[in-house]
Amino acid sequence: MKPTSLILAALMTASLTPACFAEDFKPLFNADLSNATYPEGIWSRDADGVLTASKDQIIWSKADYQNFILRLEFKNGEGTNSGVFVYASDTDAWVTDSVEIQIADDFADKWANKDRSWQCGSFFGRQGAYARAVKKPGEWNRMTIVCSGPMITVHLNGVRVNTFDLRDFTSAMTNPNGSNVPRWLKKAPATLPRKGKIGFQGKHGGAPIYLRNIEVMPL
Repeated sequence: MKPTSLILAALMTASLTPACFAEDFKPLFNADLSNATYPEGIWSRDADGVLTASKDQIIWSKADYQNFILRLEFKNGEGTNSGVFVYASDTDAWVTDSVEIQIADDFADKWANKDRSWQCGSFFGRQGAYARAVKKPGEWNRMTIVCSGPMITVHLNGVRVNTFDLRDFTSAMTNPNGSNVPRWLKKAPATLPRKGKIGFQGKHGGAPIYLRNIEVMPL
């Protein structure tokens, strides 16, 4: 295992790519999804290892993760609105008790004109992505999320699109930049545990999401 400080520095500065640490990553889910929790019949994996859902339900890791790097590939459909959830301490109350990294089809009118905190790579409802790096629907994207205590960094297709410190988000109603928080996010991120399950949102709003090569490496 590489020293944590080296890994974090490399990913923060983009001087090295996550591929440099390929031997340390392990699949998040078993091939048969036996280490995942999800409603029966909703999520499935095809012969090529592509994971998708038939309804708007989340698939969760059974294990909790603290201080880790998560990497994955995803493909949007037209109008996709999905997300990656980390630090989920209560999967029944995931809306308030997790951190969501948004996955969205930013080319769709309904997302292209939304607040940046609703677009791909954002800390959903809290902090927008620095750049629009998502590919068009039908093309595969690469996302890497580094979670180290309160610090979370997001890379999308080789571009660092977000870095945030949960300790800065002390209000359930207002973000550090003065913008309003969506009314359903009723808990300040600063109060959330820095450990929890990892999850992926399913077919939300009727638009599909496709996932593959989901891997995790503890720090």
